Amino acid sequence: MNRFMIFLIGCVRFAIEFPGRFLRSFKKHWFKHAFFLLLFLVLAMIVTTTVSKLYQFWDVGSNSWWDRLKGEGWEFQRGAATAQHDLFGDQVSSIKYLQQGWEPSDSLWFYNTTQGSNLLPYDFFVALEKPGTTEPFRSDDNLNTYHYLLQKPTISNPDALPVGFVKDSYKGKDFLGFTCAACHTGQVNYKGTGIRIDGGPAGSDMDSFLKDLSAAVSATQTDASVRARFVKKVMDRGHYDSENDVIHDLQTYAQRLAMLNIVDHTETPYGYYRLDAFGRIYNRVLEHVITQEELKQQLDLTVADLVKEGTLTQADEDSIMQQQKPGSVLSDTRRDHLVLRLAQVLPLKAQLKLADKIFIKADAPVSYPFLWDIPQHDFVQWNGIGANAGLGPIGRNTGEVIGVFGTLDWAEEPGTSLYSFLSGQGIKATHIDFKSSINVHNLRLIESRLRNLQSPQWPEIFPAIDKDRAARGERLFTIYCEHCHTRIQRDDPKRRVVAHMSKLDDIKTDPKMATNAAGYVGWSGILRNQYVAAGPGNVLIDEKAPVAAILTKATLSVVATPENKNVLERGYQWAYDLIAELFTNEIQPSLKQGDYDPDTSADPYVSLKAYKARSLNGIWATAPYLHNGSVPTLYDLLLPKKRDSDPKDGEYRPDQFQVGSREFDPDRVGLKSSGYTGFTFDTSRRGNSNAGHNYSTELDKEERLDLLEYLKTL
Repeated sequence: MNRFMIFLIGCVRFAIEFPGRFLRSFKKHWFKHAFFLLLFLVLAMIVTTTVSKLYQFWDVGSNSWWDRLKGEGWEFQRGAATAQHDLFGDQVSSIKYLQQGWEPSDSLWFYNTTQGSNLLPYDFFVALEKPGTTEPFRSDDNLNTYHYLLQKPTISNPDALPVGFVKDSYKGKDFLGFTCAACHTGQVNYKGTGIRIDGGPAGSDMDSFLKDLSAAVSATQTDASVRARFVKKVMDRGHYDSENDVIHDLQTYAQRLAMLNIVDHTETPYGYYRLDAFGRIYNRVLEHVITQEELKQQLDLTVADLVKEGTLTQADEDSIMQQQKPGSVLSDTRRDHLVLRLAQVLPLKAQLKLADKIFIKADAPVSYPFLWDIPQHDFVQWNGIGANAGLGPIGRNTGEVIGVFGTLDWAEEPGTSLYSFLSGQGIKATHIDFKSSINVHNLRLIESRLRNLQSPQWPEIFPAIDKDRAARGERLFTIYCEHCHTRIQRDDPKRRVVAHMSKLDDIKTDPKMATNAAGYVGWSGILRNQYVAAGPGNVLIDEKAPVAAILTKATLSVVATPENKNVLERGYQWAYDLIAELFTNEIQPSLKQGDYDPDTSADPYVSLKAYKARSLNGIWATAPYLHNGSVPTLYDLLLPKKRDSDPKDGEYRPDQFQVGSREFDPDRVGLKSSGYTGFTFDTSRRGNSNAGHNYSTELDKEERLDLLEYLKTL
């Protein structure tokens, strides 16, 4: 005890005397101390930078360290893996990256940075089995079926999830989520080499993935032996307290996934390389804005129809609506209860009928847009619906996360708040709190990183470009293409992409996506009587309103609400992100250019009935072509659509072709579209037309080949 007291007194004495001794020593030897302090800081910076670079270098998944020391494998595989078994017969033994202005660490950061996407509990995804087998649903062979890009384990992706799949966390729970990279990272194969394209359109089939995931969860819930294996695997991971909790969540997510596929049911199959993202985003918003009163009203109408048919009684409706508390906003708990009761009481036909009264048809699949030069655009999306000025990029990306399963914890709260006032709700007795899992901070960082991404150039692995043909083709490009398609210098830091819009009557391509965006209306619910800016001025959101207006208001409300963190942290980061985006975004508000019908007070969304002529740099890497992916190669795009009066022996765009293979055709510039059994793209289906865009289709074959050769150089 005495020794301890002596030690304690010594520590106190040292603490009291040390500052004075240090100051006296510093005054006497200030130069020496300053020198060593500066040296220490320099060494600390060197060590920190070195460790950071080593981490990035280690994590990019390159070849062996010996190859790195020899200077080989410069492109770094970035964790890329090859499929052992490809369902379309593609043979790939190695992966190559092109120089697109990103370091390898940029690619991996883009692949693995979370956005707030919560599809289902992460432990469920790991434990889930493919129906009818004991093969993990998340196995490489199975995920390659949907053509998600496979990865090896890396430091930033220890579970070897495919590109764009991440473990995301919200309120202390881990979920499987998606990032932008899942839909905007491409790959083409050529003679055994896979070429990864950062920011390129993905070849994935998300629609089939979600349907099969739902089937796997449902099979797990209903099959006792499968459920027992599943529960044990989940419990072994140590994140659930009891088996009953696992079974409860299993039922919840089985119903959520089943309802998701009912809501987004479409008679036009998507296949690979495309998705009706806007249709699905619209439906996610409509699901969360609808009030309990509006839902009951639509359910009453559905029940009335079903009672007439003799398939439902009023007691069934009462059972569905029981346990509902007063209030306009449906919480996740109440929504889950409704979904469960609907599934138990209503037959599938009735569920589809109710969905038709509440939701829109997600029946206009389009190709995944490429992301290079996106921050330099004035307007984005195929029909120019997204203005890129100000906070536009954050709003656009927020809508994307809503579509890929961000949790929307919207609730009715008493009084008002700064954030509800900023979102346009004014000062009222109650307000809607638009809290969500959406990570606005990361969305801003992703958009910032994309400013450095460049379009890919025709790689040396392909046959060399014929310079004479390309020179002749450039003249043809000037005549037929340049009026609409801006020439872009990919590495110019001052480059801008001005969207040239063409109205449907002129471009004559499939109108479904554009007319859906402009014409769909839905129940405004909790957003009713609020205002949103449109082309000619503010639009009052009525009981039923254009879904474009509802989506715009919903995303702005989410952006105006900080993330679910402690008060000081969320307030500071929220303000910092919005201010940083406003000051770093160099795109200012401007008018759309081109030949289109401008918005008017009578029709504030008519300008959406048009399509954007995208810039063509990197066009070789973005097949299939046209906005709906209805043309497999650029050569086919230069051909006319066959009319009834045309001779049978001419060259025309194909009416049907196969989609799925990543094998690249450098002669026609596109993807292999025959000689295997993939997804059959049928241009006669609604939303699949490959008519229109007739510019240059009157060229003869040699001229087409000349123009095609020039397009390779862009």
